[in-house]
Amino acid sequence: METLLRLKPYSTPPFAPLHLHPSSRSSPSFAAIVANSPRNQSGKKLRFHGTNITIPIKKRRTIHRNVVVRSEIAAAGSTDDSACSMTEFQLGSRIRAICFYSVTIVVAIFLFVGMVVVHPFVLLFDRLRRRAHHLIAKLWATLTIAPFYEFEFEGVENLPPQNMPAVYVSNHQSFLDIYTLLTLGRCFKIISKRSIFLFPIIGWAMLLMGVIPLRRMDSRSQLDCLKRCMDLLRKGASVFFFPEGTRSKDGKLGAFKKGAFSVAAKTGVPVVPMTLLGTGKLMPAGMEGVLNPGSVKVIVHQPIEGNDADMLCCESRNVIANALLDHGYGVHGA
Repeated sequence: METLLRLKPYSTPPFAPLHLHPSSRSSPSFAAIVANSPRNQSGKKLRFHGTNITIPIKKRRTIHRNVVVRSEIAAAGSTDDSACSMTEFQLGSRIRAICFYSVTIVVAIFLFVGMVVVHPFVLLFDRLRRRAHHLIAKLWATLTIAPFYEFEFEGVENLPPQNMPAVYVSNHQSFLDIYTLLTLGRCFKIISKRSIFLFPIIGWAMLLMGVIPLRRMDSRSQLDCLKRCMDLLRKGASVFFFPEGTRSKDGKLGAFKKGAFSVAAKTGVPVVPMTLLGTGKLMPAGMEGVLNPGSVKVIVHQPIEGNDADMLCCESRNVIANALLDHGYGVHGA
């Protein structure tokens, strides 16, 4: 019995034309390959009727693996290098901060002893301005910040005489602002949070210097603070305010509160605006655990006089805002 298999010719696909090659007859037929296969053990003859068909296949473009691997390695290498450099920069900033606090504590311990020794004489002969304490504070701030960043002052000729009372105001960017302003050598009374006075050595030194404590969210404490400032100004001392009330979170100048300017208007003393540049980049607000390299500049502007608190506030803020804008810093709306 003969088994007959018929192979139907392929229908031509729309995307690949078929070509018949006469020379393909010389190649072994499909029937011969099947007849000689091990599965065909019965010796039956297999007949195939059909045509040898050749389908051309389009050759795909090959992409060498070594090119892809090299590009991926190069990309990974550049990412690793940038991440490594960033990690080294952050580590260096943290180490600098640790060294900074270590220096400030060690220096404060030795100078605080000197402050305690001269304190009785200060109370007897210079209770109001306490120039000896401010001189020690200037030395402490200078020895602390000098190894870590450069600082300079511009417009020092605009400062009023030492014995002339005035209200000093400045923008507030960083924890380093107080350190930098103390190097100015002015005997002004700084207003500080009451919680700072709890710090050993530094808080005690602030008490000896006559720094004015303040509870931020307590309206009665704010009123008492303003009354004390007016009393000091009438007696011939100077006071210092951060009119923004707190450090800027984004480095931009915030709105000014009118307390400092009301005090100046009621006592008839001039307002001395000052602009701090660079402290926020060295130690941003909320990141007191890092100290980046850089420099700081303090610009002392011309004093502003007047009896209108709103005018004093507006003009002082405009002067500081213009200085910040000239040096590439941002300013929020008033």
